[in-house]
Amino acid sequence: MKKSGREASRTAVLVCQGRAAADGRIATGRFADPVAVRLLRVAERTPVDEVRASTPPNGWQARTTYESVRACAEVLVPRTVAIDDALRAHVTDQLVILGAGLDTRVWRLPELAQTDVWEVDHPASQQDKRARLAEAAHVGREPDTGDRPGAELPALARSVQFTPVDFAVDDLGAALDVAGHDPSAPTTWLWEGVVPYLTRDQVRATVAALATRTVPGSALIVNYQAPSVKADAGRLLTRVLGSYATSGEPWRSLWRPQRIAALLAEYSLRVVSDDTLLALAHALASPVHRRSSLQSGRVAVAESC
Repeated sequence: MKKSGREASRTAVLVCQGRAAADGRIATGRFADPVAVRLLRVAERTPVDEVRASTPPNGWQARTTYESVRACAEVLVPRTVAIDDALRAHVTDQLVILGAGLDTRVWRLPELAQTDVWEVDHPASQQDKRARLAEAAHVGREPDTGDRPGAELPALARSVQFTPVDFAVDDLGAALDVAGHDPSAPTTWLWEGVVPYLTRDQVRATVAALATRTVPGSALIVNYQAPSVKADAGRLLTRVLGSYATSGEPWRSLWRPQRIAALLAEYSLRVVSDDTLLALAHALASPVHRRSSLQSGRVAVAESC
């Protein structure tokens, strides 16, 4: 494993805060993530509680964090629902989550009960997540429960393998080989919230690597960002105002639907759906105040052909 010196993703924390803030408040009956708040530490829960109570704090920095979490919640609801629905429609024995961050699906989707899951992420982010899972498993428990030291929150999936990979420097296929992924069996690939942070060459290299391990019956669910002047301006403003989440984690590639479809087609993956988060939000009667972010964010599903 090569070293990149990167710290755990702060964007992953913001995404988790957004899901925690939305749980039970937005698109009830279609969206739920009760696990998200359990992965947050005490200070990280403060803006979540403020958003849930609709009580913005005083002070520009605290208010910026509040608005970031509130906006993230609006974006995450349609994105999460669309991906969850796609996963349910493409259940296989193997699920690989690329750039898993603080994803909670392994701990909240009963549909994964017969699925082996590989959570692939940067080593620093993965170490942070596993520490949070261990903390979540022991919150509210007596010290004599018999749990082994370091025990993590139990998964609903058949199994979960944490697979450390730095997409910028590491060989994805080699890492999955070591982790026991079977390239001859159908696999559902989930790639959420990662593509914008990679260069075009890194995106292509990742698609090429997963394509060599993709057989008929497999599917790729990918979330990506299309070009948007308004969305770019809003993200730049947030960074200028000092958002801890986006600092040091810039977007490196934006894709139009035709370009994504063409790239995937080169590797025998046929796009069967590609929707904006705005259209998905409208279908859920979810808030659409963040129209630019919702319009530029997309979820596409491609099947092996």
